[in-house]
Amino acid sequence: DWVLCNASPDISQQILHTPELTRKGVLRGTAIGAIILTDSQIDHTTGLLSLREGCPHQVWCTPEVHGDLSTGFPIFPMLTHWNGGLQHRPIAPLTPFSVDVCDDLQFTAIPIISNAPPYSPYRDRPLPGHNVALFIENRANGQTLLYAPGLGEPDAVILPWLQKADCLLIDGTVWQDDELLTTGVGHNTGKAMGHLALAEEQGLMALLASLPAKRKILIHINNTNPILNEQSPQRQFLTEQGIEVSWDGMAIHLQG
Repeated sequence: DWVLCNASPDISQQILHTPELTRKGVLRGTAIGAIILTDSQIDHTTGLLSLREGCPHQVWCTPEVHGDLSTGFPIFPMLTHWNGGLQHRPIAPLTPFSVDVCDDLQFTAIPIISNAPPYSPYRDRPLPGHNVALFIENRANGQTLLYAPGLGEPDAVILPWLQKADCLLIDGTVWQDDELLTTGVGHNTGKAMGHLALAEEQGLMALLASLPAKRKILIHINNTNPILNEQSPQRQFLTEQGIEVSWDGMAIHLQG
């Protein structure tokens, strides 16, 4: 079985196009054995609704995320009507944990500076558990990966984990901080949403240049970001810097 990190709205399409996630002979089940949430953002949690027919599901998240998903966006109480719904497994930041279905992996949730969802009463004043990165270690070979889909600002807590990861899957939401404003599709800056822009003077590219990871891969990319155009100068610049842009169906193998 597999561990799913965040459940995006298109999870049904992801399962359909990923044979490893289907279970033969089971009409509505999947090979997803556990789910870990890094925050309570809409684009990381609405996929849980599409997984309702396969309940119960073990869902690992911090108390802050569980609180948001029990009140402002009450997925936990809502899905109790589907075969027991979502079974909360609490995460304590900076305390390693493992899940039964992948006991060779060790996970550590690292609090990061970002923002709570617009629906949350903690919007613009998030608590440390509202946003975490996942540091994942393969205990069989010692290889490590850091998954951080919402990084607003590097601080003294996350930096040591960024520096020791072999592979980074990291927030590449926007190229410029005011990108949504200049393209006319939104009213927020990247910073206001909890995302560190790539091209700012002290932005994500500058941070990545200082890190020794073997692979640096951008995820969570907004459709306004010019790096999605493979012919763009921005994409070319990333390639020259050894920074990869993720794509649907990308597989990453960490070998010692």
